Amino acid sequence: MLVAGADEAGRGPLVGSVVAAAVILDPNNPIEGLNDSKKLTEKKREKLFIEIQEKALAWAIAEASAAEIDELNILQASLLAMRRAVEQLDIQPEHVLVDGNKVPQGLQMGCDAIVGGDALHAEISAASILAKVTRDHQMIELDRQYPQFGFAKHKGYPTKAHFEAIAEHGVIDQHRRSFGPVKKALGL
Repeated sequence: MLVAGADEAGRGPLVGSVVAAAVILDPNNPIEGLNDSKKLTEKKREKLFIEIQEKALAWAIAEASAAEIDELNILQASLLAMRRAVEQLDIQPEHVLVDGNKVPQGLQMGCDAIVGGDALHAEISAASILAKVTRDHQMIELDRQYPQFGFAKHKGYPTKAHFEAIAEHGVIDQHRRSFGPVKKALGL
C-alpha cells in the first residue's frame, strides 16, 4: 500500500505562510536519520531536505498564506496546506498519515491523524523536514526584504526581538493580522 506522510511547519509564528509537505517514501531506497524536524540540527535538516527530494517516490510542498490564515484560522489553514500538498503529489497514495490530532477534509483516500507522528513514522518525518526547511528558507528571504525585523534569526516567532521590531517598524503585509500581538500592534 502506498502511504504518504503529511506535516506542516509554521503554526506559531506571527508572519508568513503555514507550509505543509506530503511525502511517499521508496521502501527500496531508505533514508537514514529521518526524525521530527525539530529534533534535528539545521545542517542535518538541509542535508535530508535534498536527500528526501532525490529518493522519495513522490513529494510535494504547499502552503496557506497569511491572508488565508486570517480568514480561516491557523488550524484550518494548516489542514488546507496539508490537503494541497497531498493533492499535488505526482503519485496519489492509498492512505495518508498526518501529524497531529486532526485530518484534512476532502481527501479522496483514508487518512489517520497521529499525535507525535513526526517522531514515529518516517513518511511524516520526511514531510516535517521538507515543510520546516521550506518555511525557514521563506523567512530568510523575507529577512532580505525586511532586514529590520530579524526574520532569519527568529523565523517569525513571537520573540522579544520580533515584538520590538513590530513596535518600531509597524506591521508588514505578511504579518498574520488575526494573531493577538499583531492585532494589538494594529490597534484592533
